[in-house]
This record gives sequence, structure tokens and C-alpha cells, in this order.
Amino acid sequence: VLRSIIFQPLNMRACEFAHCHTYFIYKKKLDKCGKKLYIYNMKQRKLYNRINLLRQERKLSRKELAEKIGVNFQTVGYLEREEYNPSLDLAFRISECFGLPIELIFSPTPQPPLSEELMRWRNKEE
Repeated sequence: VLRSIIFQPLNMRACEFAHCHTYFIYKKKLDKCGKKLYIYNMKQRKLYNRINLLRQERKLSRKELAEKIGVNFQTVGYLEREEYNPSLDLAFRISECFGLPIELIFSPTPQPPLSEELMRWRNKEE
């Protein structure tokens, strides 16, 4: 997914932001007042997750989960549909809420069934 975003001037070529996106200067332009604005292209990495499955297992509504992790219930919907990547802080809050490691909830590749993943984790511990 590639999106363009406009920011006030920054004195760096590339920078990391809280939502795990990398921004690159695309072009400079001036606004109506003559201020310099920079247009950034944002390349977003898709993350797969098991939030919907874990929420339903625990019989939680989106609103209940949202209250536990401190976000709006609509954010939970965006996360479940994989339309939004969580910040690192939010990923940790979700992990703590479900009592599972982040790697079992989020992955940059499609995830195998949870039962296979749990067996792999058990074998690592032994």
C-alpha cells in the first residue's frame, strides 16, 4: 500500500514513526502562505493477526476489547480486518490483554492455524 502524506518541514531524509511506517521525501512544495511543505510517500507493511479469533474465543465484544486496550471500538474492527497496523505500544497492550506473545498474534506472513503454532511453541520450550 502506498499513500502520500503532507507534513511540515523536517530536516531528515527518512524517519520512523510510531505506527511502523517508513516515510521518504517525495517532493517539496509551498502552501498558500509560502511555507515549505514536504510530501512523503508512505510504504506500509501488511501485518496479519488473530485478534478476531482470540476475541471471539474469550467471548468479548469489540467494545469490551477496546475498553481493555484503551482504543475506540472502531479501531478494533480496523485491526481485525487488517486495514490498520497497530503501533508497537498497542501491539503490546493487545498481547498483554490476551496473555500471549506478540508473535502468536501478529505476523508479516499469513498465519497457520493456532493449534499448529501452539504445538511449535511447546516443542521449543521442551
